[in-house]
Amino acid sequence: MSRTSVGERTGVHKKILITAGPTYEAIDPVRFIGNHSSGRMGYAIADAFARTGAEVYLVSGPTSIHPEQSDIKIISVVSASDMYRECAKLIEEMDIALFAAAVADFSPEKSLDSKIKSEKDELVLKLIPTKDIAAGLGKTKRKDQLFVGFALETEHGIENAKRKLIRKNLDLIVMNTLEDEGAGFGTETNKVTMIDKSGNIDKFDLKLKSEVALDIVEKTLKLLKNA
Repeated sequence: MSRTSVGERTGVHKKILITAGPTYEAIDPVRFIGNHSSGRMGYAIADAFARTGAEVYLVSGPTSIHPEQSDIKIISVVSASDMYRECAKLIEEMDIALFAAAVADFSPEKSLDSKIKSEKDELVLKLIPTKDIAAGLGKTKRKDQLFVGFALETEHGIENAKRKLIRKNLDLIVMNTLEDEGAGFGTETNKVTMIDKSGNIDKFDLKLKSEVALDIVEKTLKLLKNA
């Protein structure tokens, strides 16, 4: 597939699962543990795949943005456990899955039913790990499925991304780092490095997330074609 055809109606008749946005892990009815993810990258990927003619399912954490393509099927979730449950329902019928959500790594062991009083001098929370969605679903991945993971790193990015690629049984991992200006949460741009399971490393310049999404779609479809 040529670069000029990506993003157009190219007849890619595949079912695509994409996760996007943050997850919120409730402490009490008004407080939560979360992160600064806007969901822009995942939504841009969903729009790019939808333009190829793919059937796109977007499992999204809380965000204020919306996809441009009206035929994208959105499943809204809040917590990591919600996101895992909805992905597990869909994954068997998917051809491709891209895990772009910034899932919270930890969740309070107990979520209180009533608001914690602010008069407390201190608050001690016991946190437990959330479900690693990509790793969990990667254990059941079929040979005819293609999984893409995402890694936000702060140091030793490529080395850490390679380990995640193997541990989560991924075909491709898209890595960015907070060391690069303009590549963090809440920005309109991103700068990524893609590593596939054959060890190929592709580094990209800083681009708008809509352009990065086209690069990801192009690389994913190339891997699918060559599988």
